[in-house]
Amino acid sequence: MRNKSFVILLLAFLFIGACTQNKDVSPQAKLVSHLKKQLSFALNQIEPLLQNENDLVAPRTIEEGALRMVPSSDWTSGFFAGELWQMYQITKDTFWRKEAMKYTTLLEQEKFNAKTHDMGFKMFCSYGQGYAITKNPHYRDVLLQSAETLISRFNPKVGCIRSWDHNSDKWDFPVIIDNMMNLELLFWAAKETCDSTYKEIAVSHALKTLQNHFREDYSTFHVVDYDPETGEVEGRTTHQGYSSGSTWARGQAWALYGFTMVYRETNNPVFLEQAENIADFILAHPRLPEDLVPFWDFDAPAIPDEPRDASAATIMASALYELAEYSPNREEYLSAANKIFESLKSDKYLAKQGTNKGFLLLHSTGSKPHDSEVDVPLVYADYYFLESFIRRNNYCNH
Repeated sequence: MRNKSFVILLLAFLFIGACTQNKDVSPQAKLVSHLKKQLSFALNQIEPLLQNENDLVAPRTIEEGALRMVPSSDWTSGFFAGELWQMYQITKDTFWRKEAMKYTTLLEQEKFNAKTHDMGFKMFCSYGQGYAITKNPHYRDVLLQSAETLISRFNPKVGCIRSWDHNSDKWDFPVIIDNMMNLELLFWAAKETCDSTYKEIAVSHALKTLQNHFREDYSTFHVVDYDPETGEVEGRTTHQGYSSGSTWARGQAWALYGFTMVYRETNNPVFLEQAENIADFILAHPRLPEDLVPFWDFDAPAIPDEPRDASAATIMASALYELAEYSPNREEYLSAANKIFESLKSDKYLAKQGTNKGFLLLHSTGSKPHDSEVDVPLVYADYYFLESFIRRNNYCNH
């Protein structure tokens, strides 16, 4: 049953430890050992948590005490399948592979959904993870169609992929900083097909974002609105941050992760420099808490009495682990990533066994201005937490 996989995922994280100096017992071996010991208990302890009713295919958060499931069209729909593929990657247990395939299949129709820019979040986190592991040719076909659908939203006059179609009364051609995360699908498609069009669009989007989404101190605007006919910037604002002039924490995290990834795919030093500047803004910020788990917005007026955003912290940690591979500031970024990870797996942020409806982390914030998903678990926080563990583990085993 699907509920079993969700619960065991929680139990796995309850026993994740720091890098060990004892090379005889790897962190992966410890994790697998604990999973085996707790497996029987988990299967007998928990009532079914996941319901696949109508078009609801994946968990997103807890809402009014109940598990909130979402349809495949939701931008978060691919993260849970991605978590399951990552658990298979960690454990090599076919249980995870079977569950990952099940949840991945539920998303296939999204390959034709041209109404959203979130194709990377939905399809590359699920089908992309699956293809990297299985080399299933059908997964490849789905991903290539997803990439083709995504580039249909590219406007050559703007040089960017359009983010949203809603709020036409506010914006003509909105591009959000989150969109950097969807470019990885295009870089993959370019390599897979030897068609440079995908890469050219991704690089164009990244360069335009670098040019227009940042202030002098390398903080980010959430939304940049363009004139679709001329490509000129019409305005810079926010949708989920405190104000147009503030720095929304998860947006800053998306920027850090996105530009690090683009450097990996292009080897262009301008993107590495941008990623370093973004990281330095975060780590040197006077309102970054000591545990490095940020408040939902760096400029929220009631700090320190504002909600934290563990989801932003997981994205930052994962990005910093990768950035440490490329930057001469390796030790600084690796140290910060480790500190964030240690904070997240502490009792303050990691849910206790049998609680939190199976989600791993507490204290994430979706959209504080809309009073939506404030101080709750979020599936993408868990996804990037799991990715952080894998990247941390890779460093441990170097």
